[in-house]
Amino acid sequence: MNFNGLTLAYIGDASYELLVREYLLRKGLTKVDNLHKEAIKYTSAEGQEKAFNFIESSLSEEEISIFKRGRNSKSERKARNASLATYKRATGFESLMGYLHLSDNIERINELFIMIIDGFENA
Repeated sequence: MNFNGLTLAYIGDASYELLVREYLLRKGLTKVDNLHKEAIKYTSAEGQEKAFNFIESSLSEEEISIFKRGRNSKSERKARNASLATYKRATGFESLMGYLHLSDNIERINELFIMIIDGFENA
């Protein structure tokens, strides 16, 4: 797969967002305002950086390489409501999720997502 880091991040952001939304619905949240407030904890740049921190030690060399491809990508977009370092790490995380999604590696995505949820719930 020869997509650049930002392209992987584009699909990874959507893939991760859908996982989070499904998780929150299955958790029993039904009011849209509450869903949105909860989702932001996971999907903001800060939330994605935290998610990456929860899984980083479990990643393979290839997964770290994909993360770095996204993190080091040159973007025209500016970080909003986050430091540049946090924004870049979030982009790297999205790239990893996009790579796994496009590789149809659903089992690995689910493994990592369980680690992320455990991390957030035990933080």
